[in-house]
Amino acid sequence: MAETFAAIAGIMVYISLDELLPAAEKYGEHHLAIRGLVFGMIVMAVSLIVLN
Repeated sequence: MAETFAAIAGIMVYISLDELLPAAEKYGEHHLAIRGLVFGMIVMAVSLIVLN
C-alpha cells in the first residue's frame, strides 16, 4: 500500500514540476516557485517526523 502512495506522490511531483515550473519561468517567478517547492518538502518532512 505504501508503495502505491509513493508512486502516486512521485507522479504528482513530476506533473507539478513539468507543468508549473515552466509557467512560473514564463512569468518571471521561477525562483519563488522553487522556494515554495523546497519549503513544502521541508514542511512535509517535519510533519512526518513530528506525527510519528
